[in-house]
Amino acid sequence: MFSLLWTLIVGGLIGALAGAIVSRDMPMGWIGNIVGGLIGAWLGEAVFGAWGPQLAGMAILPAIVGAIIFVLVISMVTRGIAK
Repeated sequence: MFSLLWTLIVGGLIGALAGAIVSRDMPMGWIGNIVGGLIGAWLGEAVFGAWGPQLAGMAILPAIVGAIIFVLVISMVTRGIAK
C-alpha cells in the first residue's frame, strides 16, 4: 500500500519538475503531473536505461529526461488541438 503511494508521490514530483524545467504545465493539474512522471519514468528507463540514483523503483535522472520529453510532446499535441 505504501509503496504505491510512494510511487505516485515520486511520479508527481518528477512530472512537476519536468513541467517546471520546460515551463509548461501538464493538463489536469496534479493528476497530469503524476501521469506525466510515471510515463516519463517508463519512457526514460526504456530509452536511457536505469542508471543513477533510484527512488521508489524509478531511476531519477532518466525519469526526469523521459518526463521532459513527454511533457514537450503532450504540450505540442494539446497546443495543436487548441488551435
